[in-house]
Amino acid sequence: MSTPHNSANIGDIAKTVLMPGDPLRAKYIAETFLENPVLFNTVRNMFGYTGTYHGKKISVMGSGMGMPSIGIYSYELFNFYGVERIIRIGSAGAYSHDLKLFDVMLVTDTWSESHYAKVQSGTNKHVIRASKVLNNRLEKAAKKLQITLHKGRVHSSDVFYRKDGSNFKELLEKQNCLAVEMESFALFHNAEVLGKQAACLLTISDSLVTKAETSPQERETAFTNMMKIALEMAE
Repeated sequence: MSTPHNSANIGDIAKTVLMPGDPLRAKYIAETFLENPVLFNTVRNMFGYTGTYHGKKISVMGSGMGMPSIGIYSYELFNFYGVERIIRIGSAGAYSHDLKLFDVMLVTDTWSESHYAKVQSGTNKHVIRASKVLNNRLEKAAKKLQITLHKGRVHSSDVFYRKDGSNFKELLEKQNCLAVEMESFALFHNAEVLGKQAACLLTISDSLVTKAETSPQERETAFTNMMKIALEMAE
């Protein structure tokens, strides 16, 4: 079976999927970490691969940028392909002085001004929690690998370029958002309405506080700590 956005057949995709935004990051993860990776999707160049990691079957697939994009891909994986858990592994911009470039953040919950949940299923909420089960496993994996995790709420934004600039100080103070990204709210909502599990690991790629930032090449290949954590906990 295929969908308009995924050419995979039933059985091609593992129960656990790692989902970076960038399809080239998915390609890098598959070719660098997976044993015998098989490409299952090339529709719209949104690459998806299935292989094994230490003998455990796992898939990795790009999500694209923003909630509409990850909303489509994650819904199809959960609803049509039997995927049980998705771990988003993405980049984020720091709102807090405590987060530095390349720090890894485990999202406890996501806040958004988006109407994604309301439009998708009539759910009128702006905060959605990650799966506690997945987060506990990710914390154990990080501890085993001796990688420090920062935990907290993230701002999941619909907009990258704001006309009047970022209001990150207000979001940090009033909503306790430590960083910003653009996908976790839709992913967590889809998991919630479909009875699945979702989590989100983020690497700090830039800081709205200090204006420090990483290069596109670093964002594609250098965020290895969060990749190793997600791979380590996969079933």
